[in-house]
Amino acid sequence: MPIQKLPERLINQIAAGEVIERPASVVKELVENSLDAGARAIGVEVHRGGVECIRITDDGAGIAKAELGLALERHATSKITSLEDLVAVRSLGFRGEALSSIAAVARLQITSRQADDEHAWRWHDGEVLPAAGNPGTLVEVRDLFYNVPARRKFLRAERTEFNHIDTLIKRLAMGRPDIALRMTHNGKVVHDLAPASDAAGRLERLRSLCGQAFVEQCVEVTFSSSALRVAGWIAQPTFSRSQPDMQYFLVNGRAVRDKVLVHAVRQAYEDVLYHGRHPAFVLFVDLDPARVDVNVHPQKQEVRFRDSGFVHDGVRRAVHGALAEVRPGAPSGGAEPARLPPDGAVSRAPLEQPALALPVREQIARYAKLTAPRTAPTDEAQEHPLGNAIAQLHGVFILAENAHGLVLVDMHAAHERITYERLKTAFDSSGIVAQPLLVPQLVRVSEQEAQLADARAEDFTGLGLQVLRKGPETVEVRQVPALLQGVDVERLIRDLLADLLEQGRSERLREQRNEVLSTMACHASVRANRRLSLDEMNALLRDMERTERSGQCNHGRPTWVQFSIAELDRLFLRGR
Repeated sequence: MPIQKLPERLINQIAAGEVIERPASVVKELVENSLDAGARAIGVEVHRGGVECIRITDDGAGIAKAELGLALERHATSKITSLEDLVAVRSLGFRGEALSSIAAVARLQITSRQADDEHAWRWHDGEVLPAAGNPGTLVEVRDLFYNVPARRKFLRAERTEFNHIDTLIKRLAMGRPDIALRMTHNGKVVHDLAPASDAAGRLERLRSLCGQAFVEQCVEVTFSSSALRVAGWIAQPTFSRSQPDMQYFLVNGRAVRDKVLVHAVRQAYEDVLYHGRHPAFVLFVDLDPARVDVNVHPQKQEVRFRDSGFVHDGVRRAVHGALAEVRPGAPSGGAEPARLPPDGAVSRAPLEQPALALPVREQIARYAKLTAPRTAPTDEAQEHPLGNAIAQLHGVFILAENAHGLVLVDMHAAHERITYERLKTAFDSSGIVAQPLLVPQLVRVSEQEAQLADARAEDFTGLGLQVLRKGPETVEVRQVPALLQGVDVERLIRDLLADLLEQGRSERLREQRNEVLSTMACHASVRANRRLSLDEMNALLRDMERTERSGQCNHGRPTWVQFSIAELDRLFLRGR
């Protein structure tokens, strides 16, 4: 066929295929436009999963009558005018493709009014006519993909499409807690979020979107350097998930998916998360817009960092530091433990007088003891978050009394964490000891990887490795860290080089070292069924209070749990 220019309508439909994947894509583009317009309240109305109708209303700046038609043209935008604007873009939308792409595959109507206008103006089928409307903009999208039946066939069930929209709205609501947001589906209210102006309001929005359990188990993250700020909330390892379905990253306010950020968080959790589980978190990453490229994905769902290693290290340090404080007595972003009433008494249902074979006077005295108000634990117990040991159960658990009630400690899991942290500290302070291989091992790699191994030879030496290039696609390994003796050398080198090529850095050696140290800590820890004295039990409790991440063992399981007086009372007063 001869070369020919495609029809304008087909061009728009092809462009729409990149931008509009499903109803959630429409909602994303329109809500982001509302946010860029300075809206303080946004309404999202969805019918039949967004396929039948999507209506987005806002109280933003509105669109002038003369610009309504222009807004529907491709590459028409008010957000960038030069390459410099594109490099440092701060708005959520900027390409000028959203409205034209939506109009190419759905029936679109826009009603908008600026603050100074006497009435609103409506664009429909290429005409701009007067209309009634409040200041702001209303965009109505009907019959998505009505003219592209092949695309419509690929849409999922109504519930599935709605779930995509719901997840999207949660991400946008996380990024802008200062905006009121209301969402309905088939006429039923799904979200009705009030604007949050303070820490309490932000925590309430977090509770609405992620649930009460997340808020009770979360730890606040605050980290800043000269060029990077990381803030938000991460769930304690005991709140891990079977799927990565509660992970929210917002880079400069934009909800994104990024492998570098996910990898950084997983590394921070590596010592405390059970294998196969996923952490839950809401993290805001802010940096100079010039250091992040948001123009790498048609739907702007992914970003590329100019210095991914710098961002990776900052996020890992932020999360690692917050997790390190998860130990008894350390502050967290979740709920405080239950406390006794100010007078030390605990409200309870009236107790029946026990039938004791005692004289009346002795019966009354015994009854008075049973019903006397409890007093708080001793001052010494209140000074320690884990309190003082009072008993050992089956040689496995330590029972301790603190200011809030009863503490139950898994002594092996707790001692394993303490031993592991001490081993890491000792190993880091003594440095890496290298062990020469009796027979040097040749590893076949790609030419690019061989060049990288040659260029980074000094870096490998600093890690206790000696890797020499022996040919265009071959390297020779002559020594490894002594602690990793017996490791699969070929696999280790391949993984190290793959990480260096993709991320510019690798944590493989540290991860392998930590696996060995974790095994050593497990074998060196106090075993079950060993009887401890009260002094030994208290010494273990004090070590837990001083040790980072002592709330979980090396495999992610909790090392202790707290039972408040109120919880214990409910065990015996249930049904009264």
